[in-house]
This record gives sequence, C-alpha cells and structure tokens, in this order.
Amino acid sequence: MDLLLISRCPPFPIYHGDRLIPFHLARELSSRRCQIDLLAFYDRPEDLAEVPRYEQYFHEVVLIREPRRTPRQYWYRNVNPGSRFPRRAEESWSPEMWRAIQRRIQERPYDLVHVFGGIQVYEYWRLVNQLPNIIVPYESYSLWLERAIQQENRLLPRLIKRFQSRMSRSFESWMFDQYERTVVLTNKDADMLKTLNPRTATATIPNGVDVDYFTSTGHEPDEPVLLFTGNYDYAPNLDAALRLVRTIFPRVKAAVPNARLYLVGGNPPPELLAYASESVEIPGRVPDLRSYFEYSLIFVSPLRLGAGIKNKVLEALAMETNVVATPLSCDGIPVLSGQHVLLGITDDDLVNAIFRLFKDATLRRQLRQNGRQLIEQQFTWRRVTDMYEALYHNVIQARRNQISIPTRNQT
Repeated sequence: MDLLLISRCPPFPIYHGDRLIPFHLARELSSRRCQIDLLAFYDRPEDLAEVPRYEQYFHEVVLIREPRRTPRQYWYRNVNPGSRFPRRAEESWSPEMWRAIQRRIQERPYDLVHVFGGIQVYEYWRLVNQLPNIIVPYESYSLWLERAIQQENRLLPRLIKRFQSRMSRSFESWMFDQYERTVVLTNKDADMLKTLNPRTATATIPNGVDVDYFTSTGHEPDEPVLLFTGNYDYAPNLDAALRLVRTIFPRVKAAVPNARLYLVGGNPPPELLAYASESVEIPGRVPDLRSYFEYSLIFVSPLRLGAGIKNKVLEALAMETNVVATPLSCDGIPVLSGQHVLLGITDDDLVNAIFRLFKDATLRRQLRQNGRQLIEQQFTWRRVTDMYEALYHNVIQARRNQISIPTRNQT
C-alpha cells in the first residue's frame, strides 16, 4: 500500500502525546511493506534536526513551516461558507503545503491519503478527495472545552472559554463531513462530533502502547510513593498536578508521614515548582519514565479536564503500576474499578482509594496483573495498526465500488 500522510506535526519527539500516532503507525506500517510519504508542519528549529530519528519509516519526509493563523482568519472561514474549503493554493493558509500535496498526488498513484490533525490540515480536502481519504483530528476540541467550562469558576476565563466553544462547535459541525472517515480516540469524542453533525462518518481507534518498551521488571516498591506524569504546558495536566499537591497529597502525607510524590514531565511552571520539597519531587522532563513507574507504588491521575485517551494511564497499566484515577482519565479504556484500577471523582474518593491500596497487597497484585493483560489484549500498536489497515481497506474498497460510506459510528 502507498500512503500519503499529511500531518499537523512531525512524528517526533514522542513525549508529545499527539505524535505517538504518526510515529508508531509509520513504524508498524513500514514493517508491513507500506510506503509512506510524509508532509508535516513544524514549528521548532529542532524539528528539522530530528528527522533522522524517524526517516527510515518513510519513503520521503518533507517538513513545512507551520503558518500563523489569526483569530480573524478563523472568524472569516467560519462565517463565509464559500471560503471553508479552498480551491487553489492562494486561498489556503499554507500555499506551500497546498503545492506540496498537489505535486505528490500528481506524481504518485497513492492508494489513500491519511490526514492527521484538525483545523491545521482539514482545508486540503479538495486536493485529497481525488483519492480515498481519512482524517484523524485525535479528539473533539468541543468536548475538551465543554469539560473545561464545567470546571471553570472564574468569570472572565469562563466567558472566554464559552466564546471559544461556540467557535469550535461551529467548525466541528462542518470541518469533517466531507472526509470519508473521521477517526477519533474515544467513543465520547465521536459522539460529540456526531451530535454537532450527524453526517460526519466517524471511526474510533485508540492510541497504543509500546509494550516491549513499557514493561515492568516485576519489582514492587516497598515505600508509599505516588506518581503523576504529563507535559505541564497542557492545562489539564497542570490542573491535575496542582490538585494533587494542594488537596490530595497533603491528606495522604498527614496520615502516612513517609509518603512521597513525583510530578514528572516537561515545562512545570513556577506555580507548580513552588510546591517542590523533600516529599514532592518535580524533576521536569526525564529521559526515561520507566524508572519512575518502577519506583512508584501508585499512579494517581486526578484529571478533571481534557478529551481523547490518556497515554499516561495506558503507560502506567503497561508498567504494572497501580492506578487510582478519575473516570475522565480512563476515557476510551475499558477499565473496571476494582479489577484494573480504582476510580474516584472527589478528593475523598481518590484519597480513600490510595489508602486502600497502601493496605491491600493482594488487591495491588490483582490490579497490576489485570491492567497489563488489558493493555496486551487491546492497546498494542500492532493491534491499533491492524485497525487502521482494516479502515484503509474499507475506504479504498468503498471508493472503488462507488458506494457511499455509511455515517454510523464504527468502533
């Protein structure tokens, strides 16, 4: 199979969760003798230097500087239906990307075009519609904002998010309905897109985990250590980390004086770093997360915001680290509380679940084993790639047969 991948970002570095799909999918597909050409936007000088990290998985790699898009441009596109899907390069936000796509489609007989991203790349539909195509926006931004509004108590930020939500809901009501499939990570994201536009043909395919890399040594720590991971320039992760240090960990520490907390991940702001102490370690981004999973007795994910699937929870389960989490943290992961993880919504729920695991070694062992088994059965990148390949073939066959693709949700 010959594929053209048009991506909102390069497939590296993979500590940015949205880059996991293009990286691992390309790695798996290349091992199955697929040829993939990559056209991707980039916004960091380092992106150009990192191409050798992944170019072996592609037939060709071309990075194009991401254009600046202004609020006025978004507004104009939204209120002028005729401008939403450009007809020529000069009407697009990135004429350079337009011409690169056009040139490759003219030169190579691709079997399918895979568009990865949402508002950054949707505009190339008139070009890619010449071939079977899918778009992967990763998650519904409207769902993300809906949850953010529910948790926002400050008046001005709440008003700003409401305005953003109206704009996002409008875009997602028309952005994807021309594509042959729109792939998101969870059924909740798909449901939101279908609510905004029933014509959007959705498919749900989760992220995966590199189970060869994220594998436990079998060691269980004997100290009451808690862990949370994430990039802290992402608002949901920062909110969860601040919740941990302000309201959850102090209660744990008061009852268990030798308890410690690791908050691992890039870009911790001064607001969070102020809580660093002998009991709270905030090391920033680390080269290898696995040692922190191994040192920690419980992975605690008190997320209140966000959409899509949470890679951090998948990695914790793969590493056989006990998980205490909010239901939102486990969106798209078919966990059962008491079998794979312990779920809780309130601070009381989460603190009580932590104490329960501190005391119950049998329960910890059961959760670790069941969590790893779930990952091996449903969330390997091999299985995820199987799902994408099946979708590719369905879309290609439907185009060949000139059969309109049904708009029902696929899982």
